[in-house]
Amino acid sequence: MPREHVRPRDPEVGGAHGAAAPASILRYPARVAELQLDPEALQALIDARMPFGKYQGVALLDLPEPYLVWFSRQGFPPGKLGRQLALTLEIKTNGLEKLLRPLR
Repeated sequence: MPREHVRPRDPEVGGAHGAAAPASILRYPARVAELQLDPEALQALIDARMPFGKYQGVALLDLPEPYLVWFSRQGFPPGKLGRQLALTLEIKTNGLEKLLRPLR
């Protein structure tokens, strides 16, 4: 039986066999431009609590990441809460929670 030819991986292109991974399979697409990173927005996020559901009253930064991922797949709520939940997911995904601890 003939062996299948496998191209070596090109590190400049990425992916398993030199092909770049499509954006649709990226776990958490970065939307940094959409996020508000000003000090007032961060302080509001630190003070914010979940207003409804299973985690009602829990600080947004204390919400479990799987819950935030579920929200991202279902669609974040409109308005300020949705922006805060998206920012919380970005912070947790990138391991930045420790940076906000002194502000809490």
